[in-house]
Amino acid sequence: MWMIGPLGFTAPLLLLGLIALPVLWLLLRAVPPAPIRRRFPGVALLLGLADEETETDKTPWWLLLLRMAAVAAAIIAFAGPVLNPQQREPGTGPLLVLLDAGWADARDWPRRIDRASALVEDAGREGRAVAVVRLTDAPETPAFQGADAWAGRIAGLEPQAWGPSDLADWAAALPEGGFDSFWLSDGLDHPGRETLLAALEGRGNLTVFESPRPVLALKPAGFADGAVQVSALRLPAADPVSTEVSARGLDPAGIERELARVTLDFAAGQAEAQTALSLPPELRNRISRFEIAGVRSAGAVSLTDDSLKRRKVALIAGRDDREGLQLLSPTHYLRQALEPVADLIDGSLEDVLLASPDVIVLADVARLTQVEQDGILDWLDEGGLLLRFAGPRLASSDVSRMNEDPLMPVRLREGGRTVGGAMSWGEPKTLAPFPEGSPFHGLPVPAEVSISAQVLAQPDPDLAARTIAALADGTPLVTRKPVGEGQVVLVHVTANAEWSTLPLSGLFVQMLERLAVSTRPAAPEAADLEGQIWVPEVVLDGFGVPQDAGEVAGVEGAVLAAGLPGPALPPGLYAGTDRRVALNVIRPETVLTAATWPERIVVEGLETAREQALKGSFLAGALGLLMLDIIAALAVSGRLGSRVGVVRGAVVLLALALVPRAEAQENDTFAMEATGAVRLAYVMTDDSRANDISEAGLRGLGQMLSQRTSVEPGEPMGIDLETDELAFFPFLYWPVTADQPMPSSAAYSKLNDYLRTGGLILFDTRDGDLAGLGGATPEGRRLQMLAAPLDIPPLEVIPQDHVLTRTFYLLQDFPGRYTSPTLWVEAAPPDAEQAEGMPFRNLNDGVTPVVIGGNDWASAWAVTAQGGPEFPVGRGYAGERQREIAYRFGVNLIMHVLTGNYKSDQVHVPALLERLGQ
Repeated sequence: MWMIGPLGFTAPLLLLGLIALPVLWLLLRAVPPAPIRRRFPGVALLLGLADEETETDKTPWWLLLLRMAAVAAAIIAFAGPVLNPQQREPGTGPLLVLLDAGWADARDWPRRIDRASALVEDAGREGRAVAVVRLTDAPETPAFQGADAWAGRIAGLEPQAWGPSDLADWAAALPEGGFDSFWLSDGLDHPGRETLLAALEGRGNLTVFESPRPVLALKPAGFADGAVQVSALRLPAADPVSTEVSARGLDPAGIERELARVTLDFAAGQAEAQTALSLPPELRNRISRFEIAGVRSAGAVSLTDDSLKRRKVALIAGRDDREGLQLLSPTHYLRQALEPVADLIDGSLEDVLLASPDVIVLADVARLTQVEQDGILDWLDEGGLLLRFAGPRLASSDVSRMNEDPLMPVRLREGGRTVGGAMSWGEPKTLAPFPEGSPFHGLPVPAEVSISAQVLAQPDPDLAARTIAALADGTPLVTRKPVGEGQVVLVHVTANAEWSTLPLSGLFVQMLERLAVSTRPAAPEAADLEGQIWVPEVVLDGFGVPQDAGEVAGVEGAVLAAGLPGPALPPGLYAGTDRRVALNVIRPETVLTAATWPERIVVEGLETAREQALKGSFLAGALGLLMLDIIAALAVSGRLGSRVGVVRGAVVLLALALVPRAEAQENDTFAMEATGAVRLAYVMTDDSRANDISEAGLRGLGQMLSQRTSVEPGEPMGIDLETDELAFFPFLYWPVTADQPMPSSAAYSKLNDYLRTGGLILFDTRDGDLAGLGGATPEGRRLQMLAAPLDIPPLEVIPQDHVLTRTFYLLQDFPGRYTSPTLWVEAAPPDAEQAEGMPFRNLNDGVTPVVIGGNDWASAWAVTAQGGPEFPVGRGYAGERQREIAYRFGVNLIMHVLTGNYKSDQVHVPALLERLGQ
């Protein structure tokens, strides 16, 4: 290909025709021929007369230039001009295109697909065989095929939610023989990269592509010092930059939304940024995930599990309430402080141990039986927190006097101490500031908190190390010691206001919060996970979008404990018998390391200008110039009359050239938009509000299809029955309004053709809260009028064994925003019989052409621009369950349209019987 700057030519020899343009100039100068001069005396009589029609004796220079430009444009067009052609050394052997295709590639995946497509197109022009592999897949020997076989498959590739981990195995799987390789790397150093690099160099030439865009990743959130700790990584660590992290979860109405947002600041040269997000416990318990705003990658999403959720706290008092006086109850203030942030458990000590609480609070409990003590010690070994409060019983007992009790952090003095009372000297004591290393460090100490009595600790060598809060005179107020994986904490005052004003202050709530939340480590130990099957509830795709786990198999605890995401262990939220564990792409110890390439390897960027063939543009230009030449020639010869005639002629020619093209272009644009992806369409009505709801509903249904199935619909489209082609759409949603006009005969002809050729229309009267389809509502009566001219087969109320009940989900109800049970579909053939032992009848392979109901499904499916539900459905959890069933009905409906009654085949019987529990 011959190049002139960014312009290349596939047939440059044809440009030699431009050399003939001077000859063309001379030829055109001779047309028209020069007049012959004859002397005739009578001509003198004609002098001074003006002839209305004149003819020049020479072709004007500007007309010659116009004609030469038209010829030059035609010559250039046939020379095959291409803008921004990709110049590469021609290859002769097979071509292997490798994509890391991990979470780090998701940030610029469209550009990587464009680059891979360009490579395959170039190979196709050169007649080379091609193979495309994703290194996140299980290693297998690449199969080289023709470029045409890969051209349509590359666009369907998507990144995975994990990174490549078997690059050395990929090196072993490479085929023998020579081939060139193009590696689209994500810029990270994955295990085995050097081995694969050496193997590829041994097969032929290797070129690497990397994106200059930085890689951002989010570490799992933790909880420390009373706040959520959020940290992120970046690569490369260059200039200072700030990024925002969004905390998302369900609001009290059950709608997912952004609950909080925090900014992370990366300093210059800093690879990690961290900040603390202080949230009320009620809000923190609702967070389901953190994500870096504006970054579409599984590495930029951190799912949360029980490490940030409510704890189970058992409250046990040493004595009952005093004659029902609530304020004197040892556990009254504890309940007031812990109820908003924890699930409280009541009962005997033996009973609460069976419930495996996170925290056990003993309020003035002095003595325990040996069985109770052994049970608590075993529970502490597993990571529990024993929180004890002093009181008269503990002060008068001999617990932990001579020898330290296993369930006490320190030895105690006999009798305790009373200050500030009528029988004592001195004033009540105040609190000292909390020291560093204390879980209470940083909490402000209110001046009004005072201590009038306490139990004193023996001055043992470990006392200072075990003291996490003290009075102003240095005597311990709160002591702590580790026991196994757990800890024992003693507050040296009562849990009520008898010995201090601490329970009356906000500081009491803050101290309990910090202690209660730190009972379980953020990352569970392997022993906690082993011995059971963990079932995924939510999984992430490569772009970080949470999806329903569907039929993803559960994993053993040992596999989950290894924490290596992959095809068999996708990142997500896994549920066990008593807790949920989040498996994130990025782990707390993850460090992003850049891939370094030897100097002999050519490394290019992903940015590339797309090739654009200009042959059509030049031919169109030549045609336009020839049209102008015709007008100009007529004008010069005087055959167009006045200048007004010239202008009119130009306008007519321009209209003839552009109007048909504009109409064809408009039709082509609609067809390309409708067929570029699977489109869910709705019938536009005169009610703009109904149109907006239909569009939002189909958009929400499309998002659910993308998350749960292999169907990835494009944006929904509104259809005008009078002007638009219906054959492009497998499904039409028709919201029936009371004053909707009747379509024309031509529109009904298109609708009948659509129904006969496999299309499906969902008629929704949206009156399920008022009446059925018997015409009792204006919408029902309008539906009867609209459907009368349609070629609709006999209908019946959907039977229990209809294929719509099992095309994807097993369903028995089909609610939308309303829950009317009546849903009409095509009646089954009279000869459809149910064979013995079969759960359903043997139906034909067609698709019911119409589904009629009134449950306002679009409103139940509708989502806002932020992705949340647009309209309420039902009340509370029951309403959200109703919305979920509505989504499932929509999924079943679309799968029915696209796959027919294939679920009626006998091959599906075993699986369906198992799901039905028969």
